[in-house]
Amino acid sequence: MPTKIEKDAVSGQDTTGHEWDGVKELNTPLPTWWVYTFYACIVFALVYCVLYPSWPSLRGHTEGLLGHTNRADLARSLEAQTKSRAAFVDRIRTTSLADIRKDTGLFNFALAGGRSAFQTNCIQCHGAGGAGSVGYPNLADDKWLWGGEIGQIHTTIQHGIRNANEKSRQGLMPRFGADELLTAAQVAAVTDHVLSLSGRAKPTPEGAKVFQEQCLACHQADGKGNQELGAPNLTDGIWLYGGDRDSLYRTIFYARNGSMPAWGERLDEATLKMLALYVHSLGGGR
Repeated sequence: MPTKIEKDAVSGQDTTGHEWDGVKELNTPLPTWWVYTFYACIVFALVYCVLYPSWPSLRGHTEGLLGHTNRADLARSLEAQTKSRAAFVDRIRTTSLADIRKDTGLFNFALAGGRSAFQTNCIQCHGAGGAGSVGYPNLADDKWLWGGEIGQIHTTIQHGIRNANEKSRQGLMPRFGADELLTAAQVAAVTDHVLSLSGRAKPTPEGAKVFQEQCLACHQADGKGNQELGAPNLTDGIWLYGGDRDSLYRTIFYARNGSMPAWGERLDEATLKMLALYVHSLGGGR
Protein backbone atom coordinates (compact mmCIF):
# COMPACT_ATOMS: atom_id res chain seq x y z
CA MET A 1 0.00 0.00 0.00
CA PRO A 2 1.28 3.49 -0.81
CA THR A 3 2.46 5.47 2.17
CA LYS A 4 3.41 9.06 2.58
CA ILE A 5 6.56 10.36 0.94
CA GLU A 6 9.31 10.95 3.46
CA LYS A 7 13.07 11.27 3.77
CA ASP A 8 15.07 8.09 4.18
CA ALA A 9 17.01 8.31 7.42
CA VAL A 10 20.09 6.57 6.05
CA SER A 11 20.54 8.04 2.54
CA GLY A 12 18.62 11.27 2.96
CA GLN A 13 16.83 10.46 -0.32
CA ASP A 14 13.07 10.93 -0.76
CA THR A 15 11.02 7.77 -0.87
CA THR A 16 8.34 7.03 -3.47
CA GLY A 17 5.72 6.29 -0.88
CA HIS A 18 5.85 2.54 -1.59
CA GLU A 19 6.77 0.05 1.09
CA TRP A 20 6.96 -3.75 1.06
CA ASP A 21 7.51 -5.71 4.26
CA GLY A 22 9.10 -2.70 5.86
CA VAL A 23 11.37 -1.98 2.89
CA LYS A 24 10.81 1.51 1.49
CA GLU A 25 11.48 2.33 -2.18
CA LEU A 26 13.82 5.29 -2.74
CA ASN A 27 12.97 7.82 -5.42
CA THR A 28 16.36 7.89 -7.21
CA PRO A 29 16.12 9.72 -10.55
CA LEU A 30 18.31 8.80 -13.53
CA PRO A 31 21.55 10.82 -13.92
CA THR A 32 21.03 13.99 -15.89
CA TRP A 33 23.71 13.08 -18.45
CA TRP A 34 21.99 9.75 -19.12
CA VAL A 35 18.59 11.43 -19.62
CA TYR A 36 20.03 13.93 -22.11
CA THR A 37 21.87 11.14 -23.94
CA PHE A 38 18.63 9.21 -24.21
CA TYR A 39 16.83 12.25 -25.65
CA ALA A 40 19.70 12.80 -28.09
CA CYS A 41 19.41 9.21 -29.29
CA ILE A 42 15.71 9.72 -29.95
CA VAL A 43 16.43 12.86 -31.96
CA PHE A 44 19.21 11.08 -33.87
CA ALA A 45 16.91 8.18 -34.70
CA LEU A 46 14.20 10.51 -36.01
CA VAL A 47 16.70 12.43 -38.17
CA TYR A 48 18.17 9.15 -39.46
CA CYS A 49 14.72 7.87 -40.43
CA VAL A 50 14.13 11.04 -42.43
CA LEU A 51 17.51 11.08 -44.20
CA TYR A 52 18.09 7.36 -44.87
CA PRO A 53 15.99 4.39 -46.00
CA SER A 54 14.35 2.97 -42.92
CA TRP A 55 10.65 2.25 -42.66
CA PRO A 56 9.36 -0.82 -44.52
CA SER A 57 6.23 -0.68 -46.61
CA LEU A 58 4.14 -3.15 -48.57
CA ARG A 59 6.14 -2.46 -51.75
CA GLY A 60 9.56 -1.68 -50.38
CA HIS A 61 10.70 0.98 -47.93
CA THR A 62 11.08 4.71 -47.51
CA GLU A 63 13.94 6.05 -49.66
CA GLY A 64 15.10 8.82 -47.33
CA LEU A 65 15.93 12.38 -48.35
CA LEU A 66 19.56 11.47 -49.16
CA GLY A 67 18.64 8.39 -51.18
CA HIS A 68 21.72 6.58 -49.86
CA THR A 69 22.03 2.77 -49.81
CA ASN A 70 24.91 0.38 -49.14
CA ARG A 71 23.88 -1.51 -52.27
CA ALA A 72 24.49 1.58 -54.37
CA ASP A 73 27.85 2.12 -52.65
CA LEU A 74 28.83 -1.44 -53.46
CA ALA A 75 27.77 -1.06 -57.09
CA ARG A 76 29.85 2.10 -57.43
CA SER A 77 32.82 0.42 -55.78
CA LEU A 78 32.61 -2.60 -58.08
CA GLU A 79 32.27 -0.37 -61.11
CA ALA A 80 35.36 1.58 -60.08
CA GLN A 81 37.32 -1.64 -59.59
CA THR A 82 36.21 -2.93 -62.96
CA LYS A 83 37.37 0.25 -64.65
CA SER A 84 40.72 0.17 -62.85
CA ARG A 85 41.25 -3.46 -63.88
CA ALA A 86 40.03 -3.03 -67.44
CA ALA A 87 43.38 -2.00 -68.89
CA PHE A 88 45.18 -5.00 -67.40
CA VAL A 89 42.39 -7.42 -68.32
CA ASP A 90 42.34 -6.20 -71.91
CA ARG A 91 46.10 -6.65 -72.18
CA ILE A 92 45.89 -10.16 -70.78
CA ARG A 93 43.14 -11.03 -73.24
CA THR A 94 45.25 -9.97 -76.22
CA THR A 95 48.70 -11.06 -74.98
CA SER A 96 50.11 -14.57 -75.27
CA LEU A 97 50.76 -16.58 -72.14
CA ALA A 98 54.50 -16.56 -72.80
CA ASP A 99 54.59 -12.76 -73.17
CA ILE A 100 52.48 -12.24 -70.04
CA ARG A 101 55.12 -14.10 -68.05
CA LYS A 102 57.80 -11.75 -69.36
CA ASP A 103 55.93 -8.64 -68.17
CA THR A 104 56.39 -8.49 -64.38
CA GLY A 105 53.53 -6.10 -63.68
CA LEU A 106 51.09 -7.90 -65.95
CA PHE A 107 52.20 -11.30 -64.66
CA ASN A 108 51.68 -10.31 -61.02
CA PHE A 109 48.23 -8.95 -61.86
CA ALA A 110 47.40 -12.19 -63.67
CA LEU A 111 48.51 -14.28 -60.68
CA ALA A 112 46.29 -12.26 -58.35
CA GLY A 113 43.34 -12.61 -60.72
CA GLY A 114 44.03 -16.30 -61.20
CA ARG A 115 44.17 -16.87 -57.44
CA SER A 116 40.79 -15.18 -57.05
CA ALA A 117 39.26 -17.22 -59.89
CA PHE A 118 40.77 -20.42 -58.45
CA GLN A 119 39.25 -19.74 -55.03
CA THR A 120 35.86 -19.15 -56.63
CA ASN A 121 35.78 -22.04 -59.08
CA CYS A 122 38.42 -24.67 -58.28
CA ILE A 123 39.05 -25.15 -54.56
CA GLN A 124 35.89 -27.22 -54.16
CA CYS A 125 37.67 -30.06 -55.98
CA HIS A 126 41.39 -29.26 -55.90
CA GLY A 127 41.61 -27.68 -52.44
CA ALA A 128 42.74 -24.20 -51.43
CA GLY A 129 46.40 -24.93 -52.16
CA GLY A 130 45.77 -27.07 -55.22
CA ALA A 131 46.87 -30.27 -53.45
CA GLY A 132 43.76 -32.10 -54.61
CA SER A 133 42.12 -35.11 -52.96
CA VAL A 134 40.95 -38.58 -53.92
CA GLY A 135 39.73 -38.34 -57.51
CA TYR A 136 41.01 -34.77 -57.97
CA PRO A 137 44.61 -34.27 -59.18
CA ASN A 138 47.30 -32.50 -57.19
CA LEU A 139 48.14 -29.32 -59.10
CA ALA A 140 51.16 -28.45 -56.96
CA ASP A 141 53.43 -31.34 -57.95
CA ASP A 142 55.13 -32.09 -61.26
CA LYS A 143 52.94 -35.00 -62.30
CA TRP A 144 50.42 -34.17 -65.00
CA LEU A 145 47.91 -36.42 -66.71
CA TRP A 146 47.51 -34.14 -69.73
CA GLY A 147 50.77 -32.17 -69.61
CA GLY A 148 52.12 -29.47 -67.32
CA GLU A 149 53.27 -26.88 -69.86
CA ILE A 150 51.35 -23.66 -69.54
CA GLY A 151 49.66 -24.06 -72.92
CA GLN A 152 48.59 -27.58 -72.04
CA ILE A 153 47.19 -26.40 -68.71
CA HIS A 154 45.26 -23.65 -70.49
CA THR A 155 43.76 -26.17 -72.92
CA THR A 156 42.72 -28.48 -70.10
CA ILE A 157 41.03 -25.64 -68.20
CA GLN A 158 39.38 -24.24 -71.30
CA HIS A 159 37.87 -27.45 -72.69
CA GLY A 160 37.82 -29.67 -69.60
CA ILE A 161 38.02 -33.45 -69.40
CA ARG A 162 35.50 -36.03 -70.54
CA ASN A 163 32.54 -33.70 -70.89
CA ALA A 164 30.14 -32.72 -73.67
CA ASN A 165 32.52 -30.11 -75.11
CA GLU A 166 33.71 -31.36 -78.49
CA LYS A 167 37.29 -30.30 -77.72
CA SER A 168 37.43 -31.68 -74.20
CA ARG A 169 40.20 -34.05 -73.19
CA GLN A 170 39.00 -37.56 -73.90
CA GLY A 171 40.53 -40.80 -72.79
CA LEU A 172 38.40 -43.54 -71.30
CA MET A 173 39.67 -46.52 -69.37
CA PRO A 174 37.70 -49.72 -70.07
CA ARG A 175 35.76 -51.37 -67.27
CA PHE A 176 37.78 -54.54 -67.55
CA GLY A 177 35.94 -56.49 -64.89
CA ALA A 178 32.48 -54.96 -64.96
CA ASP A 179 32.20 -55.43 -68.74
CA GLU A 180 33.77 -58.90 -68.51
CA LEU A 181 36.75 -58.04 -70.65
CA LEU A 182 38.84 -59.80 -68.01
CA THR A 183 38.03 -62.38 -65.39
CA ALA A 184 38.34 -61.55 -61.71
CA ALA A 185 41.50 -63.67 -61.58
CA GLN A 186 43.03 -61.73 -64.47
CA VAL A 187 42.13 -58.41 -62.82
CA ALA A 188 43.83 -59.60 -59.65
CA ALA A 189 46.92 -60.68 -61.60
CA VAL A 190 47.27 -57.40 -63.49
CA THR A 191 46.69 -55.50 -60.23
CA ASP A 192 49.75 -57.19 -58.77
CA HIS A 193 51.68 -56.41 -61.94
CA VAL A 194 50.79 -52.72 -61.66
CA LEU A 195 51.93 -52.74 -58.03
CA SER A 196 55.18 -54.34 -59.12
CA LEU A 197 55.91 -51.40 -61.41
CA SER A 198 56.47 -49.23 -58.32
CA GLY A 199 58.24 -52.01 -56.41
CA ARG A 200 55.36 -52.94 -54.10
CA ALA A 201 54.64 -56.47 -55.32
CA LYS A 202 56.29 -59.29 -57.20
CA PRO A 203 55.47 -59.50 -60.93
CA THR A 204 53.80 -62.62 -62.25
CA PRO A 205 53.80 -64.03 -65.78
CA GLU A 206 50.00 -63.93 -65.89
CA GLY A 207 49.87 -60.28 -64.78
CA ALA A 208 52.60 -59.29 -67.26
CA LYS A 209 50.72 -61.03 -70.07
CA VAL A 210 47.43 -59.27 -69.27
CA PHE A 211 49.20 -55.91 -68.98
CA GLN A 212 50.86 -56.39 -72.36
CA GLU A 213 47.59 -57.36 -74.03
CA GLN A 214 45.26 -54.84 -72.39
CA CYS A 215 47.22 -51.93 -70.89
CA LEU A 216 50.37 -51.40 -72.93
CA ALA A 217 48.65 -49.33 -75.64
CA CYS A 218 47.90 -46.51 -73.18
CA HIS A 219 50.35 -46.92 -70.33
CA GLN A 220 53.29 -48.06 -72.51
CA ALA A 221 55.51 -51.07 -71.93
CA ASP A 222 57.36 -49.46 -69.03
CA GLY A 223 54.12 -48.28 -67.40
CA LYS A 224 55.08 -44.60 -67.53
CA GLY A 225 51.88 -43.55 -69.23
CA ASN A 226 51.03 -41.23 -72.09
CA GLN A 227 49.99 -37.61 -71.57
CA GLU A 228 48.39 -37.42 -75.01
CA LEU A 229 45.84 -39.96 -73.82
CA GLY A 230 45.72 -38.85 -70.20
CA ALA A 231 47.08 -42.26 -69.18
CA PRO A 232 48.85 -41.91 -65.81
CA ASN A 233 52.36 -43.00 -64.93
CA LEU A 234 52.04 -46.26 -62.98
CA THR A 235 55.62 -46.29 -61.73
CA ASP A 236 55.84 -43.13 -59.62
CA GLY A 237 53.68 -44.15 -56.66
CA ILE A 238 51.22 -41.28 -57.21
CA TRP A 239 47.62 -42.46 -57.39
CA LEU A 240 44.54 -40.42 -58.13
CA TYR A 241 42.09 -42.88 -56.58
CA GLY A 242 44.33 -44.59 -54.04
CA GLY A 243 47.34 -46.84 -54.43
CA ASP A 244 46.50 -49.71 -52.11
CA ARG A 245 45.74 -53.06 -53.69
CA ASP A 246 41.98 -52.88 -53.14
CA SER A 247 41.71 -49.40 -54.67
CA LEU A 248 43.78 -50.45 -57.69
CA TYR A 249 41.71 -53.59 -58.14
CA ARG A 250 38.51 -51.55 -58.15
CA THR A 251 40.03 -49.04 -60.57
CA ILE A 252 40.87 -51.81 -63.04
CA PHE A 253 37.61 -53.69 -62.49
CA TYR A 254 35.21 -50.71 -62.71
CA ALA A 255 37.43 -47.97 -64.25
CA ARG A 256 37.62 -44.38 -63.05
CA ASN A 257 36.65 -41.77 -65.61
CA GLY A 258 36.18 -38.50 -63.78
CA SER A 259 35.00 -35.36 -65.54
CA MET A 260 36.07 -31.71 -65.42
CA PRO A 261 33.90 -28.84 -66.70
CA ALA A 262 34.85 -26.90 -69.81
CA TRP A 263 35.57 -23.60 -68.09
CA GLY A 264 35.80 -21.86 -71.45
CA GLU A 265 32.01 -22.09 -71.56
CA ARG A 266 31.72 -20.23 -68.25
CA LEU A 267 34.72 -17.89 -68.00
CA ASP A 268 36.11 -15.28 -70.38
CA GLU A 269 39.48 -15.70 -72.10
CA ALA A 270 41.32 -13.31 -69.77
CA THR A 271 40.18 -15.27 -66.70
CA LEU A 272 41.16 -18.56 -68.36
CA LYS A 273 44.66 -17.23 -68.97
CA MET A 274 44.97 -15.95 -65.41
CA LEU A 275 43.83 -19.32 -64.08
CA ALA A 276 46.34 -21.16 -66.26
CA LEU A 277 49.16 -18.90 -65.09
CA TYR A 278 48.19 -19.32 -61.45
CA VAL A 279 47.91 -23.12 -61.65
CA HIS A 280 51.24 -23.21 -63.46
CA SER A 281 52.78 -21.16 -60.66
CA LEU A 282 51.63 -23.50 -57.88
CA GLY A 283 54.86 -25.44 -58.17
CA GLY A 284 54.27 -28.18 -60.67
CA GLY A 285 54.17 -26.29 -63.96
CA ARG A 286 56.86 -26.92 -66.53
